[in-house]
Amino acid sequence: MSRVRCPFCRHSDSRVVDSREVDEGQVIRRRRSCTECSRRFTTVEEAILAVVKRSGVTEPFSREKVVTGVRRACQGRPVDEDAFQQLAQRVEEAIRSTGAAEVPSHEVGLAILGPLRELDEVAYLRFASVYRSFTSVEDFEKEIADLRQAGSDSDTAGESAEATSG
Repeated sequence: MSRVRCPFCRHSDSRVVDSREVDEGQVIRRRRSCTECSRRFTTVEEAILAVVKRSGVTEPFSREKVVTGVRRACQGRPVDEDAFQQLAQRVEEAIRSTGAAEVPSHEVGLAILGPLRELDEVAYLRFASVYRSFTSVEDFEKEIADLRQAGSDSDTAGESAEATSG
C-alpha cells in the first residue's frame, strides 16, 4: 500500500494497477486505484538516479555538483554559465541512458571527461589530473599527447572528407 492521496475522495491509500517508464526511463507513470472509492488516477514520478561514492555512501545525482566541479576546473577560462548547464545536462543524460538506478561516482567522472574535453582542453586537463590522480609531469605529458593525437585525427578526418567531396 502506498500513501498517495486519492484526488477524488482524499483517502490516503491506493494501490498501483500499472507502471510504465517514459522519457527513456526518466519518468515513471503509475496508474492507481483508490482503496476507498475505487476510482482510478495517474501519478507521475521522476525516476531517482543515485550515485554510489567510493565510501559506499549513496546519494541522489546532482547536476549542481557536476556544475561545481566543472566550474572549478574552468576557473579563469572563457566558459560561460550556459555551457556549464548544458554540460551537466549531457552528463545526466549519458548516465540515465545506461538504465541503471545506481551508478558509481567514477562513472559520473568519466561522463564529464568527454564533454569537458570538447568544451575546454585546459579545463579538461585540470579535471583529468584530479580525477585520474596524476602524480607526475609524465602523466600530464601523456594526456597532452593524447589530446594532440585526437586533434590531428579529427584534422585528418576533415581533410579526407574535403578530398572526397571536391
